[in-house]
Amino acid sequence: MWAKATGIIKNKHFLSLAGNGVMIVLGMVTTAIIFRAMPISEAGKWVFFQATYLLIDTFRSGFITTAFIKFYAGSDEARTAEVAGSTWVVGLIITGILVLLNLPAIFFSHYVTDEGLRLFIKWFGLAYLFTLPMFLATCVLQGEQRFDQLLYVRFVNRGLFIVFIIILLIIKKLTLDSLLYSYLISNLITSLYAMVMGWSRVNTLARSTKKTVMELYNFGKYSVGTTLSANMFRTSDTYIINFMLGPAPLAVYNLGQSLMQLVEVPLVSFAATGMPELSAHYNQNKREEVIYTMKKYAGMLTVILIPACIIAVLLADIAISLIGGGKYAHTEAANVFRLFMTFALLYPVDRFSALTLDVINKPKINFYKVLVMLAANILFDYLGILVLGNIYGVAVTTVVPVLIAVIISYIALNRYQKYNFWSVYTVGYKEAISFVKQGLGRGKA
Repeated sequence: MWAKATGIIKNKHFLSLAGNGVMIVLGMVTTAIIFRAMPISEAGKWVFFQATYLLIDTFRSGFITTAFIKFYAGSDEARTAEVAGSTWVVGLIITGILVLLNLPAIFFSHYVTDEGLRLFIKWFGLAYLFTLPMFLATCVLQGEQRFDQLLYVRFVNRGLFIVFIIILLIIKKLTLDSLLYSYLISNLITSLYAMVMGWSRVNTLARSTKKTVMELYNFGKYSVGTTLSANMFRTSDTYIINFMLGPAPLAVYNLGQSLMQLVEVPLVSFAATGMPELSAHYNQNKREEVIYTMKKYAGMLTVILIPACIIAVLLADIAISLIGGGKYAHTEAANVFRLFMTFALLYPVDRFSALTLDVINKPKINFYKVLVMLAANILFDYLGILVLGNIYGVAVTTVVPVLIAVIISYIALNRYQKYNFWSVYTVGYKEAISFVKQGLGRGKA
């Protein structure tokens, strides 16, 4: 019994799921502390800083992550050293360019009236430098499928940040500026930790080659477009609310949306498990199996989300009060969460359809699809706020780009292999029942 339990815990899929779960929980703890301790408008400014930073960081993460794993995973020692060193070169170039572009803006930051944007302009450069070794370490550990060590890196980073915030609370020094300093220091310490442990592979920098740098560049220049567009789709809500309604409504909206991180745990973990299976079927030219695998994962996840959605709708007020505190109890946050949880039933189909398009070598369709989603999201967010005059105008219209994505992916995949859209849910239901029965059978045994 103990051997089985140990085997499950050491399983890479379990470690991936557990790692994502732990980070989501720590992220929600961080959100709860910040939203409870700071005024609503200050929390909104922090949300804007984070959203802007993550958007710009996409130039690096989108350019490098997929390209690195593609060339690194499964290669021999000489090749991995070459790829790791060349990735350091690419990472340093991207970081250097963006930091240099940021420097002149610092001198004009006092002309910026929006405090969240001014905060970003002042501190982006340092934050970007401090996170480079940590980011490259996560790429290496993903490529080596060392999800245990990946968890250590992320846990140290998030854990330090929480500890610093708690200390600031105790000494009554938690402000927007001190919160930012804590963020910078926790990133710097984590990067130093990753380098000392050898996980960033900075020692391979001398092994880089021009050929491999160009390989990474030629692959990354396409993947960064899709990743950046997808990130812009997610952050466009933040910008529209911040500049049309202000930082306080942004904090309320973000709190309602933040609980959606729970949905990301199974989505990310199932995607990590499903992609190799989809790729194997595609490489063997088994088209029906490719589509069936997509339907299995998307359908099963939807079935799992249905009871979670019902519970979330019923208990939304309690969840918002626990995370944000009493000052958010009578705001729109709970209803925003209810709306997003309802729309979340479409997320598995959207996510696995996109993943399948990548596997069958149709990444351009995903790229164009995300551009259409972005345009639709901006348009309907703007119209929604004009009509309703509050954050419901953004929350309600979010379903439109998701529906567009599902329709575009379905049309594209149907050209690859014919299938009925509703069969996604029938297959998912059957697979979920089969999975439960197998689990019960093992339990009895």
